[in-house]
Amino acid sequence: MRYLCLIYSNEAAEAKASPEETQALFAAYGAFEGEIAPTGKKLGGDALQPTSTATSVRVREGKVSLTDGPFAETKEQLGGFYLLDCENLDEALEWAARIPSAKTGTIEVRPIMEFEL
Repeated sequence: MRYLCLIYSNEAAEAKASPEETQALFAAYGAFEGEIAPTGKKLGGDALQPTSTATSVRVREGKVSLTDGPFAETKEQLGGFYLLDCENLDEALEWAARIPSAKTGTIEVRPIMEFEL
């Protein structure tokens, strides 16, 4: 079954990180990638640009509205994701706990809805 691991963290805190802290985080992600890659569990994933680069799109009564940034004010922002292929939720949660940002932020794990077409 496929699971999406959404990586939430505090952009303001990350922007204040020292170069050494940033390097350590990147190294931790490199180690995680090295751990998960040979398993074939990772189907995809990427980091996202900061929320300041986002545009929210809404259509109401046929009218398109564009707004800079995310819709909701939050303490943690969506910063990236992994798409995993796991046997069950327990396995997906085990992998999510290994994602480096779980130590300072939140990893939301959601099963992908499968449709038969």
